[in-house]
Amino acid sequence: HGLTLIPPYDHPHVIAGQGTAAKELIEEAGPLDALFVCLGGGGLLSGSALAACHLSPGCKIYGVEPEAGNDGQQSFRCGRIVHIETPKTIADGAQTQHLGQYTFPLIQRYVDDILTVSDEALIAAMKFLAERMKMVVEPTGCLGFAAARAAMAQLQGKKIGIIISGGNVDISRYSALLASGEAS
Repeated sequence: HGLTLIPPYDHPHVIAGQGTAAKELIEEAGPLDALFVCLGGGGLLSGSALAACHLSPGCKIYGVEPEAGNDGQQSFRCGRIVHIETPKTIADGAQTQHLGQYTFPLIQRYVDDILTVSDEALIAAMKFLAERMKMVVEPTGCLGFAAARAAMAQLQGKKIGIIISGGNVDISRYSALLASGEAS
């Protein structure tokens, strides 16, 4: 049909567009000491890293993915793109099997580390954001917040940015996830 497929994360224009999230954050908040960004295929992280490196040069940049799907962390640490099976995680937006050919080199160059969080930490983050911030955030969108929350003691006194991305979650599933976190 003459259609053109544009990948959801591994395309220069997508990376540039997704980087505007960090650009707007830094323009509004000023220079940051650290930035936490959720990681699936790497579009949001690589775009945000580019923006942060240019607008806040001293900023440490952390990608965050689910423990069950740490292909980005493995790739980052071994210096090549690692392919994994589709991860079993509630963070369905991060159920990617590998980083992209455009995103990986940017992540290697501009990101300081890739962290992981458990599904339980994501549920706790969702619950906190709902109760305290009155925000409905899908599990994938909570990745950066969950990691920053776990590192609160080390971040004390620093100016931290967190990209919280996505409220695209079925309300029945969202409710069930929040309810499942009450027992833990």
